[in-house]
Amino acid sequence: MPHVAPFRGLRYDPAVAGELSHLTTPPYDVISEPTRHRYREASPFNAVHVDLPDGVDDPEDPENRYARAGALLSSWEQSGALVRPDEPCYYGYEVAWRAPDRTAMRLRGVFVALTLEPWGGSVIPHEHTMAGPVEDRLRLLRATATHLSPIYGTVPGPCGPLAALLERTSAQPPVEELLDEEGVTHRLWEIPGAEPIDAWLRDDELLIADGHHRYTTALGYRDERRAVDGAGPWDAILAFIVDAGSETVPVLPYHRVQLAGDALVPTRPAADLDDVQAHVSDESLVVGVIARRDGLVPGYGLLDLHGSPPAVRALHEERLDAAAPGDALRFTHDAADAERAVLAGDAVAAYVLPSTTPARVLAAIEHGDRLPRKSTFFWPKPRTGLLFMPVR
Repeated sequence: MPHVAPFRGLRYDPAVAGELSHLTTPPYDVISEPTRHRYREASPFNAVHVDLPDGVDDPEDPENRYARAGALLSSWEQSGALVRPDEPCYYGYEVAWRAPDRTAMRLRGVFVALTLEPWGGSVIPHEHTMAGPVEDRLRLLRATATHLSPIYGTVPGPCGPLAALLERTSAQPPVEELLDEEGVTHRLWEIPGAEPIDAWLRDDELLIADGHHRYTTALGYRDERRAVDGAGPWDAILAFIVDAGSETVPVLPYHRVQLAGDALVPTRPAADLDDVQAHVSDESLVVGVIARRDGLVPGYGLLDLHGSPPAVRALHEERLDAAAPGDALRFTHDAADAERAVLAGDAVAAYVLPSTTPARVLAAIEHGDRLPRKSTFFWPKPRTGLLFMPVR
């Protein structure tokens, strides 16, 4: 695994910026336009103002939205709304929630400054990236010189010393705590920079769970800065790292909504969405199908696939890439949303996917594969605005 190090993170000062629950957001790529407006209205210091800024995109326009985001972030630091500790540190992080059956769940990890290295080696991607989002994030990083949200990575573990450190840390009062709009509690702790976390993780591979575009962006920015200024803080990226050998890491699916073309034919029937969700299986490679045929009320079914997990890879390789190429798909992590699209006549079909595991994703990658885009929805996600990492 690449070198990890403590850093001096930027955090909100509530005495200036206000209540933390009004300042943070989910990652930029899961924020809808109505939700974005709600965050903007919540506070003039909300992270969405810099992470998804308003304005024009033209890089030649001095008032373009990236330049405005950079100026706004600087003003927050100058006003004291954002502050940094005197010494570099790591940050322990916990998310806690209740499962649908009300079982208490939690996930712990650590924020670090992760030294960038090219894809491959000990940093493993599992999804393809798209040029548009990379260019967007690169313009924003140039303007702000700050990693506004972390990438999320897992190591196979188990790492006993890290698990013990997080257990001790979480027994103390957090420096930040908030409850988000999905009922997830987020807690943050400072951890002394002298802790040998780098040594503990040195021999592990890092699977990028979330943030492929941000990592690709950071590599491009690093190369730009090195060409002019040599080595510097731009050689690292803000990363949230979870030990998948010690923690249960939920890997939820992105369901597929087919907008055009012919729907796939299921191999056996199902009664309704609940029946579909009860029978989809990553291990057995079974996915759900909701399809409208000949203008009739949609039917429900199950599609049996072959090969090896994850099921999303088998679905695309065996059937879906041929049936719905290009822009014929959209993606949602809400199965009911996928069903509604078919019921409303906005889609010809929807494909309901099962959850998978980091181990299955990693096994696919070790065989030389990358999964289709939007294959995994690692949840809960780190909250944008809890912690920023300047690279200036």
